[in-house]
Amino acid sequence: MASSSVMRKVSLRNLGAHKLRLALTVFSIVLGTAFVAGSIVFTSTISQAFNSIFDNAAPGVSVEVTPEDSNSAGVSKSVVDQLNSQKKELGIDKLSTNYSGLVTIADSSGKALQTGGAPSIGSAYIPPNESLSPDDGKLLPGGRAPTGYQEVVLNESAAEKGDLKVGSQTKVVVGQGSSQPMDVTVVGISQLTGDTGGFVNVQFEREAASQLLSDGEHVATVDMSAVAGVSDTELRDRVQKLLASDALKVRTGDQVRQDEKDRVNQFLTIFTGILLAFAAIGLVVGTFIIYNTFSMIVAQRNRELALLRAVGATERQVSRSVLFEAFIVGVIGGLVGLGVGIGLAAALKAITSSTSGLPQASLNVSVWAVLAALFVGVVVTMVSAWVPAVRAARVPPVEAMRASDAERASSLRNRTIAGVVFGVIAVVAIVWGAMGEGMLRAIVVGLGAGAAILAAVLAGPALLQPVVGVLGRVIGAPFGSIGYLARTNAMRNPRRSSATAFALTLGLILVAVIGTLGTSFKGTVDTAVDTGITADYIVTGTNNLPISPAVAEAVKGVKGVEDSVSFGVAQARVGDTKVSGFSPLGGQISSVTNIDMLDGASDRLPDNGMFVSQRTSNDRGWKRGDTVTFTSSLGQQVPTRVDGVYADNETLQPWLVGSKVYESLMPEPARMSFGVFVKAKPGVDSSTLRTDLENATSSYLTVQVQDREQFKSSVSQQIDQMLGVLYAMLGLALVIAILGIVNTLALSVVERRREIGMLRAVGMVRGQVRRSIYLESVFIAIYGALVGVVIGVVVGWALVRTLARWGLGDPVLPWTLIIVTLIGAGVVGVLAALWPANRAARTRPLEAIAEA
Repeated sequence: MASSSVMRKVSLRNLGAHKLRLALTVFSIVLGTAFVAGSIVFTSTISQAFNSIFDNAAPGVSVEVTPEDSNSAGVSKSVVDQLNSQKKELGIDKLSTNYSGLVTIADSSGKALQTGGAPSIGSAYIPPNESLSPDDGKLLPGGRAPTGYQEVVLNESAAEKGDLKVGSQTKVVVGQGSSQPMDVTVVGISQLTGDTGGFVNVQFEREAASQLLSDGEHVATVDMSAVAGVSDTELRDRVQKLLASDALKVRTGDQVRQDEKDRVNQFLTIFTGILLAFAAIGLVVGTFIIYNTFSMIVAQRNRELALLRAVGATERQVSRSVLFEAFIVGVIGGLVGLGVGIGLAAALKAITSSTSGLPQASLNVSVWAVLAALFVGVVVTMVSAWVPAVRAARVPPVEAMRASDAERASSLRNRTIAGVVFGVIAVVAIVWGAMGEGMLRAIVVGLGAGAAILAAVLAGPALLQPVVGVLGRVIGAPFGSIGYLARTNAMRNPRRSSATAFALTLGLILVAVIGTLGTSFKGTVDTAVDTGITADYIVTGTNNLPISPAVAEAVKGVKGVEDSVSFGVAQARVGDTKVSGFSPLGGQISSVTNIDMLDGASDRLPDNGMFVSQRTSNDRGWKRGDTVTFTSSLGQQVPTRVDGVYADNETLQPWLVGSKVYESLMPEPARMSFGVFVKAKPGVDSSTLRTDLENATSSYLTVQVQDREQFKSSVSQQIDQMLGVLYAMLGLALVIAILGIVNTLALSVVERRREIGMLRAVGMVRGQVRRSIYLESVFIAIYGALVGVVIGVVVGWALVRTLARWGLGDPVLPWTLIIVTLIGAGVVGVLAALWPANRAARTRPLEAIAEA
């Protein structure tokens, strides 16, 4: 026990004596741990906020009846009449119906009120005396109920965000089915339970809501409360037995609230998984850095540890002392990481709350977040330190006290052979996967990528020597002997240099894979638009919103338009499978797109027929002359004849149905258009036509007019935004990698202090010392970048090939990203070396040489 206590004191004093080394090691742990802690805190905070909202949802509701299919017209009014006629028998106290539909309202400046992803819903105004919960939806003083079609009530948070008040005049566009944008006056501001910063609720007078938000024969929801003595469950069972319809969903108020919670938590689970996946990447990178750090620290302390062995310490005590230091560092890193993670979660919550309408809530720092931060910090550090600790304990005391290289070199033969084996496996898996299409092939490519990463880890030291040798001769040549010295230092300990570079390699593998996928997606979009669309202009909704069928009528009336086709979105079921396609409405499809019929007498789509793409024909076995039976959201069977098969065209995937089929499948309130393709008359001035189109659609708040190049650009911009988010999250791994290079070089300078002192003594000036460290860092960084980019591009190329089945075109290599990455690696190398190089340059020759 006494000896163990002594060893712990030695470990603690060693940590205190090397504060800089301790800080560098702790910082690498903090970054990875913070991301894990931040992910847990953020998602649990948002989950708690939504749960608190849904706890107050459907106030006063005992039972709610809604359609099973969200795309259906709603609950038939005959069902409402049936329930009203048997209220007493069922045990219903109050019964209330409402309507629901997408709307867009303009703010005080006349622009569409942005919700940031929160719902923007129109409904009917329910007076307090008819509401199941009189306290919900109360009007603020000065407001009144709406009358007619030109008056609305707006929820409080939306009114504040849009700078609207009682008496404000604005415009409302009903997202599906409106004939024209409506001029309305806000006559009341309502207070809703669970109102969030982005949610918009525009309430119309009941008759207006019935006409605007439904077909007049259906309602969106039927809510009811139970009389005293009848439980919610009893009332639900009675209503369910009475209606006995698979097309309707009957739930208690508690079930409604729980379903909403589950839906949000399902999304949050996926979101948490994504965040934790990136956190895991940061941890893997951090693990290599921590391992490298402890390897160097232990190597530098060989004499110290040997002296402990010489005075009686056992191998187990030495290894335990190193692991004890790792434990202390892990605890410190975990606690600091938790604090930083809470800060990250607070920043992320502030950003999302202001931009996406997420509800306000205080941070929820759960016990799980604390335990996760400590567990990750301690376990990662202990695992990373275990191998160096065992290696240090096995060094014979006499050998360790010799004045030799701090870290003994040993044969790379076995690990290189293992690396080559994994490399062969990787090549075979990636090539085989790239030769086919589908999910199985993509999974095989992913396994091949994992094998390639293992090959890079194992064979990295052997590969580093020739690669850095070439880099040293090319990049280091202008620097003469300084370049030679830097190349020698980078190759001196290939294990250490390879492990340092691999932290950068892993991050850049993912960057290159994502970059290749993104560039290929954009290339596919460009090809699809260039080869598939002949329209001069495309009228679409902003922010990927659908547009009203009324927009097509407005476009058709513009002078200079030869033809225009609106693409309605058709949704249905075939058997038990949900399917979706398009319906070209209002014009001839061949006038705005290139449709190449492979099997069909004409490219004119019959009103009662359908065309299918070649890919869909092959996948589903739908051939010309076959009959496909669609089932609408209302349960109506719609047999549709396949009248032709056309060559794959990504703009027209996966199938097209005629106008009558579309009307049968999609109830009027559910009809929406992806966009309107416009063909100009010959000789019409394009700029004049564009201006006329913009004027004709200016009153529609969510409509934009684009030519083909702008349309491609808008899609590419969306892809770039997604890539930007991924790159930003991967930036954590790259930051850790850069810090790893700084860490390794700083410790390497300490290790080579006597050597640097000797070089200074024989005439090397400070500038030459700095340049040698800069070049050494650049060689390591470029080597890591080369390996990462090569593996990443190959894996990305193979994945693109496997995704061809889903419409992705030929792989497009991200040459700009590759060039920028390699140049950036050189810059990173210089930046990472600034502090270690200056530290080395300040080495005093005589003091360094005199050190024993």
